[in-house]
Amino acid sequence: MIDLHCHILPGVDDGSLDLADSLAMARQAVDDGIELVCATPHIRHDHDVRIEQLAGRVEELNRALRDEGLPLEVLQGGEVAETAVEGLGEEELSRVALGGGNWILLEPAPGPLGDTLIARVGHLAERGHRALIAHPERHLSADMYERIAALIANGALVQATADFFLRERFADGMRMLAELGLVHIISSDAHSSHGGRPLHLREAFSVLAGVERVAPHLEWMRDVAPRAIVEGAELGLPFAPSG
Repeated sequence: MIDLHCHILPGVDDGSLDLADSLAMARQAVDDGIELVCATPHIRHDHDVRIEQLAGRVEELNRALRDEGLPLEVLQGGEVAETAVEGLGEEELSRVALGGGNWILLEPAPGPLGDTLIARVGHLAERGHRALIAHPERHLSADMYERIAALIANGALVQATADFFLRERFADGMRMLAELGLVHIISSDAHSSHGGRPLHLREAFSVLAGVERVAPHLEWMRDVAPRAIVEGAELGLPFAPSG
C-alpha cells in the first residue's frame, strides 16, 4: 500500500518530532503493510518549510530507514494550502508534487469548502497539475456533498482520512461520503507515533469493503490510483458521484 498524506519528516512542521519519532511511524507503516509513504509537510504561511531542502531531508530519512532495515521508502511531496499554491514557482510546485509526478495534495482553507478551492484546482490544471483534495470531510457545511462533487467534476480527486472511518463519532459520515462516490484515496495524515492518527490504512479499507458503492473498486483505491499518482500516470475514475 501507499500512503499519500503523511507528516513523517522529522522536525519540519507540526508532524514528527525527531528521527526516533519518524522511525516509530515507519514501523507502524510496515506493520500495516504500507511500502511507500509520501512525506507531505505543510506548505502554508504559518509553517516555515524550506521547499528547497525537502529532497535532502527525504534522502536522510530514507538512509536512516535503510540503516534500520525497515522496508519502507519515503517519497517527496507536500500538503499545499490553497492560499499558498498560486505563490509557488514552477520548480517549487514540482518539488512538492506527490512522488515527483504531477499531482498536488491541496489543502482547503479553514471553514466550509468555497469557490476559491475550485479556482485553485483550475489554476493547477492550467500549470499541468492535477489536484488531490486533502481531507474535505473536515470542512462541514450544508452543501459539502455538492461542493465535493463539483471539485471532482473539475478534475480533482478526494483524499479521506483513514482513522475517521474507525472513530464512532465520524464513521457514519465517512461511510456516507464513500457511498456517494466522493472518496477516492485513503491516507493516514499521521503526524506522530506518540498519539493522534496512526500510520495505518488497512482497517479503513476493511470498513470500505462493506460500502456497496466502492467495494468493487477497492483495488483501484488501494493500489491502482495511489501508484498512478506517484508515477504521474494517466488516471481515470471507475465511479462517479451520485446525482
